[in-house]
Amino acid sequence: MGCGGVGRQLLQHIISCRSLHSNLGVHLRVVGVSDSKSLVIASDVKQKELDDNILAEVCRVKSDGSPLSKLTSLGESQVFSSPESRTKVVDIASILGKSTGLALVDCTASSETIGVLKEGVDLGCCIVMANKKPLTSTLEDYDKLVSHPRRIRHESTVGAGLPVISSINRIISSGDPIHRIVGSLSGTLGYVMSEVEDGKPLSQVVKSAKSLGYTEPDPRDDLSGMDVARKALILARLLGRRIDLGSIRIESLYPEEMGPNKMSVEDFLNGGLVKLDNNIEERVKKASLNGNVLRYVCMIEGSRCDVGIEELPKNSALGRLRGSDNVLEVYSRCYSEQPLVIQGAGAGNDTTAAGVLADILDIQDLFT
Repeated sequence: MGCGGVGRQLLQHIISCRSLHSNLGVHLRVVGVSDSKSLVIASDVKQKELDDNILAEVCRVKSDGSPLSKLTSLGESQVFSSPESRTKVVDIASILGKSTGLALVDCTASSETIGVLKEGVDLGCCIVMANKKPLTSTLEDYDKLVSHPRRIRHESTVGAGLPVISSINRIISSGDPIHRIVGSLSGTLGYVMSEVEDGKPLSQVVKSAKSLGYTEPDPRDDLSGMDVARKALILARLLGRRIDLGSIRIESLYPEEMGPNKMSVEDFLNGGLVKLDNNIEERVKKASLNGNVLRYVCMIEGSRCDVGIEELPKNSALGRLRGSDNVLEVYSRCYSEQPLVIQGAGAGNDTTAAGVLADILDIQDLFT
């Protein structure tokens, strides 16, 4: 589900890895692909698949911004439109769920998939997600989605291809209690904070990040901290915290009067941003006097779950962070003085899709 940047990249990875997977004795049979309006499925989901030519055509059509209904080289495959497409997904799940370990893969950025995913759980399907919204919905939705832990994978919801979720799960399963997590989980904000540390104005850095493709079309989607808050909520719930997004203190890097409902993107970039320079510059200088640096992080400790700017030691893993990498520090009984540090590229369609593919392969081991 989802044919945006991550979904298309996933299909391309599946095609390009055929010989590798064959050597491992694995063949991933793609029986359906959907976008928000349509679904294309194999003519016989029990036996057949969407072949690689069709998957490549899907990528081409969606790259052009066209709907799946514009596909031409379908052969015997079928296309269904909403709302019938949703019913068809559930039908396929009921046929293949428990018998084959069908994986429902959510590469959307929508909350519209939650209902289908929950039905998939009831029908015995495996769930693989890059989409954060289902796991940051209500606790009722969350409990349903994770009710069969061995049949769900969602590594790419937090650190793209980085082994964040699996590492935390291994520590928890070993009986080693995790008491603190600190992480820079936004490539955009990691880049911004390391650049302002060098004395560059925030307004200049944000514009550079936008030109480099690090930010969303409206940089306030990144600067609001909401994406980091969703990742923090997923981690906090993984640790057993019974909280929702409203429980998290979120520091936005812009004031409410510069929000999307009050100011256009152009006005924000051309007039609003520069008004934020002095405050950040003063905070950078203050941190430097204390021998620290500023980083935009999530902090999970005890009942605390916060997202915002923190002063951190220069010589820590987070303090040494440069550019758009993600860094996570995990403190537990075994990792008390020296935390477990997970670092690397934590964003990008290629990295995220690779993480999704690894999750799909990992979950198939349950059915071999």
